[in-house]
This record gives sequence, C-alpha cells and structure tokens, in this order.
Amino acid sequence: MQQVGKTFAIMALLAAGYWAGSTGLLSPADLSAQGAAAPQGPSEDSVEKITGGYDAVKVAAAALKREGRYETATRGLNLFAVSVGGLDVKGDLEKGRGVDPETFAALYAGLGNDDIQEHIERDSQGRVTYKGKVVQMYPIRRLTQLFKERLKYSGEEANQ
Repeated sequence: MQQVGKTFAIMALLAAGYWAGSTGLLSPADLSAQGAAAPQGPSEDSVEKITGGYDAVKVAAAALKREGRYETATRGLNLFAVSVGGLDVKGDLEKGRGVDPETFAALYAGLGNDDIQEHIERDSQGRVTYKGKVVQMYPIRRLTQLFKERLKYSGEEANQ
C-alpha cells in the first residue's frame, strides 16, 4: 500500500509539473524584480544634448568638406571621420587602404552610399568586399595616429 501511495504522489507531481510548464505558469516573463522598470531611453535633457551635439558635428563636417578633408562612403554623418579632423574614406576604400571603424561597421550593416553599395558584396566567408577586394579597417599604426588626433581635438590629450 505504501508503494501505491508513493507512485500516486510521483504521478501527481509529474502531472502538476507538466501543467505548470504547458501553461507558462513559471515562465521567466512572469518572474521579475519588484519595482524594476524597463529602461525608457535617454531623458529629455540627454536627448537635447545629443541633438545639439549632432548639430555641431554637422557644421564641422560641412566645414571639413569645404576644405576637401571629409569624403564619406556611407550614409549619414561619419562621427569618427569628423572627430579626427576629416578623412577621405571613399578614396581610401577605392585604393584598398582600409577604412575607419565607423565606415567598416556601416558597410557590414549595408549602409554604403548608393555609388559604393552597388559594388558591395560578400565573399564565401561572409566578409564584405568592395569591387572584389575584402574591406578591412585601417592598419593599426594609422588607427593609433587617428586616435591621437582625436584626443588632440577633444582636449583630452593633456590628460593622457
């Protein structure tokens, strides 16, 4: 009789577990910390500062472009290119010299300018190619030099 009771208890536990799992009773979505709210994005104040920053970068990009120091290969602002005092990313891409980190990421995301994007493909290993050549980032020595330039323009060079 004891054996029957144990068997019944085990069957009842299995049935309860099956029911709880199939109804999602204990699913992770139902479990949360009390009072924890999902992040809603930046505050209004932060959004204003971000927008103001973009406006300033647009003005700087336009000035660099007039000086012949800013040529992009992707849609939108290239914040990296502006922050280092300008780059001819399109020329560097055409000559196979590599590209800056922001352009590299944008090309992988499919955000090349129309005249660039038409020549973008992927090779058998999934790497982005431009006119048949694998797109790479600038060599380390060039990146190091560009990051030093950025520190100079940001005013952080003195803190290093």
